[in-house]
Amino acid sequence: MNGIPYILVLLAAMLWGTTGTAQNFISGEAHPLTIGAFRLMIGGFSLLLFTLVTKSIIFRSIPWRAAFLSAVSMALFQPLFFSSVQLTGIAIGTVVAIGSAPVLAGMIEWLFLKKRPDRIWTMATIMAIIGCILLFANKGAADVNSLGVAMALGAGLAFALYAIVSKNVLASMEAVPAVALIFSVAAVFLMPSLFFFDISYIRIPENVGIILYLGIATTSLAYILFSKGLKKIPSSAAVTLSLAEPLTASILGVLIVGEELSVLSWAGIALLLGGILVLTMGGKRKAEENYELS
Repeated sequence: MNGIPYILVLLAAMLWGTTGTAQNFISGEAHPLTIGAFRLMIGGFSLLLFTLVTKSIIFRSIPWRAAFLSAVSMALFQPLFFSSVQLTGIAIGTVVAIGSAPVLAGMIEWLFLKKRPDRIWTMATIMAIIGCILLFANKGAADVNSLGVAMALGAGLAFALYAIVSKNVLASMEAVPAVALIFSVAAVFLMPSLFFFDISYIRIPENVGIILYLGIATTSLAYILFSKGLKKIPSSAAVTLSLAEPLTASILGVLIVGEELSVLSWAGIALLLGGILVLTMGGKRKAEENYELS
């Protein structure tokens, strides 16, 4: 046993951290629902086609109820997250959405699944939450959009639910067919938005490249990595590791978009990174101890 599952989740989170920056470069009016629909269609349908061609998806082994709930959670996450980023900016939208997810995931597991969070998760999550608060302090109160923050919290809840419920899907299926199925169903839920909102922005060549990147890199690849890691570690730990997403988003916001971070915010980034390292190294040490005992 080793810390590879933790590293896979960490890599997935870093890919997710590029979504806000990528969206920032889309030209024209792009509604969050249509961005989410295109992202899921590209990521889900391409993987589904691959699994059908390779015959790697076994329909009789699909836990349909868990797959459906996972797809609903992911379909809700897309417009809530992209709306929050549009309304509050890359740093705040991403930090609030993903920063709230570990707490919500841990509470759901504790209250409904009777899984008491361990000491490593608690320590890592406290460090990460304090880091998120300090990072959030980068923006003045007058600049914070309350509706955007509310949508970000909704996105955090949707992501937490996805991480917990999809674990039941992964218990019966391999990562690639599971992601292909869940994201294809979620794409179907969002596809009607393409008939109600303007999608003329997709005709711009640069936008096509960005949408393809969102669909392939931040959806197909990222969620395969996340799912492979999630099969081996607790949902609450995976969601805490996902705090690498706002960390990545904030750094990219500074280096590429030109957002400014205060000394307080950089301290927040350090705490975020510290929380992630505590969870990763703690999980690796626990896995090694379990291996020695077996």
